[in-house]
Amino acid sequence: MIKKILDKIRPNFEEGGKLKNFHSVFEGFESFLLVSNRTSSVGVSIHDAIDSKRIMSFVVIALLPALLFGMYNIGYQNYHAAGVEAGFWAMFFYGFLALLPKILVSYIVGLGIEFIVAQWKHEEIQEGYLVTGLLIPMIVPVSCPLWMLALAVAFSVILAKEIYGGTGMNIFNPALVARAFLFFAYPSAMTGDSIWVSQNAICGLGCDLPDAFTMATPLSLVGAGQEITMPVQDMITGLMPGSVGETSVIAIAIGAVILLWTRIASWRTMLSVFVGGAVVGWLFNISGMDSAAAQVPWYEHLILGGFCFGAVFMATDPVTSARTETGKFYYGFLIGALTISIRVLNPGYPEGMMLAILFMNMFAPLIDYCVVQRNISRRVRRSHKA
Repeated sequence: MIKKILDKIRPNFEEGGKLKNFHSVFEGFESFLLVSNRTSSVGVSIHDAIDSKRIMSFVVIALLPALLFGMYNIGYQNYHAAGVEAGFWAMFFYGFLALLPKILVSYIVGLGIEFIVAQWKHEEIQEGYLVTGLLIPMIVPVSCPLWMLALAVAFSVILAKEIYGGTGMNIFNPALVARAFLFFAYPSAMTGDSIWVSQNAICGLGCDLPDAFTMATPLSLVGAGQEITMPVQDMITGLMPGSVGETSVIAIAIGAVILLWTRIASWRTMLSVFVGGAVVGWLFNISGMDSAAAQVPWYEHLILGGFCFGAVFMATDPVTSARTETGKFYYGFLIGALTISIRVLNPGYPEGMMLAILFMNMFAPLIDYCVVQRNISRRVRRSHKA
């Protein structure tokens, strides 16, 4: 039925049709709804029903557990901070209404820019923003103003993606570029203890909090030189302040299983991020450094902040990460190691994952180059021995 409808209206969007200027928009919706019947005619190609749009769809599905839990946690933190009892659905619905405007702004601004660029360049609409548009609201504080979010999305799509040629050509992860833009341009909206709890009641479902109310994340306590008193089980379940999608290890683990089962994400990159973080965290534990961050147990470093979320959904980005199989081990290990190093050595920035991934995005091509050149040299030596 969908195909018949699209076939009927297609002539309007083709050359000579009344809506020919919106051909890219039509093609984008058609390829999202149906598998394309066009195949490559030149070069070496593998024909498969899976394409980049469906890969992105699987990633969105993998993000849903963390997204849904994040919505619940927004309401939970609001009611808990106000000292008011509420049921599961009241908390979830409060968080849903608080987060929905951010998701809408992210997609409207980001996809709007991509539609305009596609029409201007007479190209197909790229599908990468299906994931980026959901990632950005999940990695910013719930109190981030909508106009700031819209500005960060526009900055990310234009200067971190389209200027390089669009999806598949960007050097840096667009979602992390949006967060970095907010962090450096509007630090008061991204740091501090007053940004992690939704302050205003929505539709009478939440509880108004005092203007001076604050709630610190575990890592911000560490950055201030204090010890973490939160039980490990709360760190794993995610019932604590933090960015919307980054708190629940369980929800992120479900997403990781989906990505690994569908073979969309690389287990090499994912595993090596945790290994790198664990090794460096353990080294700081035994170093004797007189620092609260250095004395945080290595396993707690792995379940706090955005470490798990970054390892599963950001470091494994197939465009900006290393592409050689051996290079993925080096790439992931260095991300984990850098994250813990930044947390311990820079108390002013207790998170670390964002900067570590963006830094390693720059060096991913160099890692692949070194791995390829080493393989070439090894084969040359073998050929000379033969």
